[in-house]
Amino acid sequence: MFKTSSFQWLKTLCCLLLLLSAAGHLSAQDQYELNSGWLCKPVTQVRAQGTEISNYSFSTADWKKAIVPGTVLTTMLANKEVPDPYFGMNNAHIKDIYETGRDFYTYWFVKDFKEAIPSADGQVWLKFRGINYSCDIFLNGKKVNTAPFKGMYLRKSYNITKLLIKGTNRLAVIVHPPDVVGNPNGGQGGDGTIARGVSSQYTAGWDWIRPIRDRNTGIWDKVYIERTGAVSLDNPHVITLVPGKRLTSGPQAPAIIKVSAELKNSTAKAVTGSLVYTLDGQKMVKVVTLMPNSTAEIKFADLSLKNPKLWWPSGYGQQNLYPLHVSFVKGTVVCDSQTVSVGVREIQATWNSTTSSKQISVNGQKVFIKGGDWIMSDAMLRFTKERYDAEIRYHRDMNLNLIRIWGGSLIERPEFFEACDKYGILVFQDFWMSGDCNGRWVDPMKSEDQWTRRQYPDDHHLFLESAADMIKMVRNHPSLAIWCGGNEITPPEDILVPLRDSILPALDGTRWFVEYSNSDDMSKNTLGGNGDGPYGIQDISTFWNTRTFPFNSEVGSVGVGDLESIQKIMPAASQVAPQFIAKDKREPKGPSEKADSVWDYHNYLGVGYEDHILPYGKPTNLADFAKKAQLVNYNQYRGLMEGFSSHMWDWYTGVIIWKTQNPWTSMRGQMYDYYLDPNACLFGLRSGSESLHSMYNPVDGTVMVVNNSFEAKRNIMLVAKSYDMDGKVTDIMQVFCFMDPSSIKKIESIKKKVDELSAKKGSFLSLQLLDEHQKLLSNNLYWIADDKGMYSGLNELKAVQLNTHARQLKSGKIEVTLANPANNPVSFFNRISLVDAGTKQRILPVFYDDNYFSVLPGAEKKIIIDYNPEKGAAIPMLTLTNYTGDNQTIQINP
Repeated sequence: MFKTSSFQWLKTLCCLLLLLSAAGHLSAQDQYELNSGWLCKPVTQVRAQGTEISNYSFSTADWKKAIVPGTVLTTMLANKEVPDPYFGMNNAHIKDIYETGRDFYTYWFVKDFKEAIPSADGQVWLKFRGINYSCDIFLNGKKVNTAPFKGMYLRKSYNITKLLIKGTNRLAVIVHPPDVVGNPNGGQGGDGTIARGVSSQYTAGWDWIRPIRDRNTGIWDKVYIERTGAVSLDNPHVITLVPGKRLTSGPQAPAIIKVSAELKNSTAKAVTGSLVYTLDGQKMVKVVTLMPNSTAEIKFADLSLKNPKLWWPSGYGQQNLYPLHVSFVKGTVVCDSQTVSVGVREIQATWNSTTSSKQISVNGQKVFIKGGDWIMSDAMLRFTKERYDAEIRYHRDMNLNLIRIWGGSLIERPEFFEACDKYGILVFQDFWMSGDCNGRWVDPMKSEDQWTRRQYPDDHHLFLESAADMIKMVRNHPSLAIWCGGNEITPPEDILVPLRDSILPALDGTRWFVEYSNSDDMSKNTLGGNGDGPYGIQDISTFWNTRTFPFNSEVGSVGVGDLESIQKIMPAASQVAPQFIAKDKREPKGPSEKADSVWDYHNYLGVGYEDHILPYGKPTNLADFAKKAQLVNYNQYRGLMEGFSSHMWDWYTGVIIWKTQNPWTSMRGQMYDYYLDPNACLFGLRSGSESLHSMYNPVDGTVMVVNNSFEAKRNIMLVAKSYDMDGKVTDIMQVFCFMDPSSIKKIESIKKKVDELSAKKGSFLSLQLLDEHQKLLSNNLYWIADDKGMYSGLNELKAVQLNTHARQLKSGKIEVTLANPANNPVSFFNRISLVDAGTKQRILPVFYDDNYFSVLPGAEKKIIIDYNPEKGAAIPMLTLTNYTGDNQTIQINP
C-alpha cells in the first residue's frame, strides 16, 4: 500500500499539474470521437499478443460488435448474450465475476480508423476519458502506453503521431477488471473489498441495487482522436470572482476573471507564439516561448469584466453562460484551441451560528439548500447527453437547487455538469469513499476488519493522481459548488491532507471542501448517531416539529412508481401488492411487509409503505396499492420540504433528500423511475419546494408563507378555503402578506376550524397566493384526515368529468386546459400522461409543469407539457386518470 507524507506529495504535485492533461467537456479545435465500429473478444478466446492483434492484417472476422463507450456487460447485452439485468430476476442469472474469475470479463477491444499522417509539426493524439480498471494499448503493431494505465478515474492522452500509418490504422486495447472484485454477499458494497481499488463501490451491491456482474469493466467513457499543431493546449482554468452582495437584475459592478492553460510543445525545438483568449468581446494575449519537449502552465493577467451577466442557481435568477475561446497561435497558424462555457459567479460557505451549520451563498446572497442525492444516471454507465439533460431538468422542475453525488459512485461526467450549468443546479461532489466499505462501522458482512478497511484503497498515490485529474476535468463548471472527501467518512490521513491542503488549493482554490458528508464542519451533530437519515417514511408532523441535523445530507424514503412503472420491471406473476404485517403477527426480526421475491430483489423491503397506506383503506389489488402509494409519495416529500423550510435559517441551512433517482430499476428512493417516468414524489416535492409557497403546519394548524427569493414580496394575498367531499366550500381566511427576502412567516392557526370541518369524512384544504393583479402565484391543496386519522371521505368521492381541451403550441409543446364545472366535487389527484396514439404507451421522458393535480369546483387549470418528438412521428394523445378511477382520453389539436 502506498504511503506518502504531505511534504512528499508537495514534491510531486508540480509534476501532476503539468502531466495530467486530456480532453474534457471542452470543445477542441480538431477532434472526433471513436464511438462506433468497435469489435471485441474475450481474452480467453484470443491467443495472439497485442502487437499482432493491432496489425490490420490480423483477422477479426469472428469477433463480435462492441459498445464503446461501454462495458463488457453492455456489449454482452447488445449481442443478446445476457438478458436485461434490469428486469425481474434476470440479473440473478448472469454470471458474477467473483465466481467466474477476472479472465471471464477481460476483453480485447479493436477499432480500425483512418487518420492521415500529419505534415510539418502536426501532432495526433489518442485520448481516453475513462477505462475500468486497467489496460494496455496497441496501435499498428506497437505498444502505446509505456507506463501502466490503471484506475477508473484517470484520463490519458497519448501522442500517436509516429505510430500512424498510411491507410487503415488498427487500435487494440485489452481491458482488465478491477484487481479485487469483491464478494457480492449482500452487504453494502458486498464484503467491502471492492474499495481496495480506485473505482465505484456500488458495483458489488448495495441496499438499493444488485451487483453489476462485470463490475463495469470496459472502455466506459469516450475515446477521441485529436489533431494539433506543434503545441497542444490542455486543461484551461477559468476562475470568476464576484465581490460584494449582488442582485439578480440591474447593472452590475465588474467581476474579475482569472484564466490559465497548460501548453505542451511536442517538438525538438523551441516554439514561440501567442496564447489568446476572448470573452464578451474582450481579447487577452500573452506571448509565450516553450522549450523543446516541455510543458508549462501559463497564467494571464486578471480581466475586469464590466457589467457581467451573472450565473444564479435555479429559482433565484438566470443561468447566464459566456463562451470563452482560448487558443495558441504560432504565426498565423492556430496550433490548438478550446472553448470553455463560463458562468460568472462566486460561491461562499460561511458558518451560521444560529443553526450550527454551513450556509451557502452565491454572489453574496444566501441560498437555502434544497437538494437531492444522486448515484449516477445508469449503473451500467450508459451515459448520454440527452439522458443527463432530462434528469437534471427533472431536478430543476422539482424546484431543487443542488445535487449531491454520492461517494460510492464517480466524479460525474462533463455532460452532467453541462446540464447542471444550464438548469442552475449546484453540485456537491464526493470523492470515492463510503463509511460502509471504508471502515467507519463494525460490519459482519465485511471480510476485513475496520483498521484494514480504514486504509483502503490499496494505492493511495493512484487515488490522489485520479483526484487531481478529475478536479481539472470539471473545475470550470459554475454549477460545481462543494468538494467532499467521502460519504460519511474521511479518506485516510495521507490522502486527506494532501487533497485538502495541496491539490485542491493548487488546482481549484475557489470551493468549500468538507472532509466527509456528515461532518460537524458542515452540520454540527448534537443529537448523536451518524449525523444523517432517517431513511423510512415519517409522520408528516415529524418534519415540522422534530429538530434534526441542521444541514442533513441524507434524509428520505419511498418512491415506488405507479402501476405502469411497476409493470415495466416485473413479470406478470410478480405483479402482486405487498401486504402489511402487524407487529404482533411478525416473525422475530421479520419484515413488516410480505412482498413478492422480485419486489425484494428490486430493493422494496426495508423502506416500503408498511402501514402508511392503510389510512386510505387496505389495497384491494396492485393497481389500488400503486394509486394509494402515490398519495403517500406526494404527501411525504411535500411535507419533508415544507417542514424543513418552516425552520429556514432558524434550525436549518439546507436539506438533501436520499435520494431522488435510481441508476437501475430499484423500488426505493426515486422521484422518477429508471425509464424517466415521474411519480407523485416529484410533484409533491415540486409543490413543497416552490420559491414562494403557502403551507399548513399539521401540528398546530398554523398557515405559513415562505419566500425563497432575494426580493421582498409585497401585497401578496393568502386565501384559505375548505372543501368537503361534495364540493361545498367554506371560506377560512383571506389576508394580505408582506414577505422579506429569503424569509419564513407564520400567519395564523386555523387548526380548530379545519379539524371541525374534517371530523366526519375528512376535507380538502386549499391555500392560494395571489398577486395584486389576482394572478395565481401558488396553489397548494391538502387532503385532511377525519377525526380517526382515516381518509374515509376519499373512498366516497363522486366521479368528475373535466371539460378538457388540448392544443399544440409548437412541435414538442402542448397546452392542456381542464375545467371543473361549478357545484361539482373536487376533481382529485389527476394523473395526465402523454401517450403514443397507436400503442397507447407513455412517451418518455415528458416534462409536465404539474401532475397529480386537483381541480376545485368552478376552477380551470392549464398544464404545459414539453417533450422531444421523434422526427416524422404522429401527434400523440393524452390520457387522464383521477383518484376515483375515471379515465378520459384527450385529443390534441394541431
